[in-house]
This record gives sequence, structure tokens and C-alpha cells, in this order.
Amino acid sequence: MKYKIPDQTRIGHVHLKVSDLNQSIHFYCEILGFEITTKYGEQAAFISAGGYHHHIGLNTWQSKNAPHASKHGVGLYHTAILYPTRKDLGRILKRLNDFEYQLTGAADHGVSEALYLDDPDGNGVELYWDRPKGEWPLNNEGEIDMFTKPLNLSNLIELAD
Repeated sequence: MKYKIPDQTRIGHVHLKVSDLNQSIHFYCEILGFEITTKYGEQAAFISAGGYHHHIGLNTWQSKNAPHASKHGVGLYHTAILYPTRKDLGRILKRLNDFEYQLTGAADHGVSEALYLDDPDGNGVELYWDRPKGEWPLNNEGEIDMFTKPLNLSNLIELAD
């Protein structure tokens, strides 16, 4: 019999090797708003949203002062951070604009709307919200029909006010 992972399974956390812990803490905590739950000296920190033990681990154990990972090599493409509402996505877009933090892209995928950027080490980060499942586009066979269309950033940022 083919095994199927349980429906309620979730990705618990991502652990990133970073070159400068304080620089990464600034990005993930000061800009994106995560909170430090535990810090191990100047080598590692665990951060979360809403008091969970950690959603993201950051460490310099094997990567202190290392260069960015190659964009054309194997590795993590991006970490995706799911926001509860479209308004929350608008708020983080406004915050990124306030910090003059550069996006690398933005897209409407039908099932979701997403902002793309790189963290200070060049790790890809996706900030997104999911549309309600009943609004997801389906093809003639009833499969999800995702796409990539331009995202109206002006409309999204209006929600932040």
C-alpha cells in the first residue's frame, strides 16, 4: 500500500546557516517582526511568530563570514512565510517600503499572492497569503491551475492603512 503523509502535517521550522547573526536578526526580527525565543551567544538564535518555540533557526556554526550561496547551485530556493490575511501582506509590504528593502519580485499565483526578496545572505524569502481554498483556480480535470501574473502592489499596500 502506498503511504500518504497525514493531512495535518506541517513544515515545523527552517534552520538557516548565516554569515552574520546580528545582521540576520535585524532582518528577520527588526524588519519582518519575528521574536527571539532563544539565543546561544553570538552563534545562534531561534525566532518565532506568536510564541512558538521557533519557526526559523539562524546559526553561524559553519558559515560565519561566508559568501552567499550560489544562485546556480543546489540548495534552498526560498523560505515561504505565510501571512494570515491579505491585509497582513499589505502591512509587511508597507514595512519593507519604509525600510527601503528591495523586492526581487511579486506575483499573483491564483491560489496566493506573494512578495519575493532575499535576506542579507542572499537566501530567498517568500512572503505570501493564501486565498480561501474555494477561490483557487481549477482546470477542467479539477486540479489546481496555478499561474504567475503581476501583483498589483499599489492595491495591496492600500490595505495597510
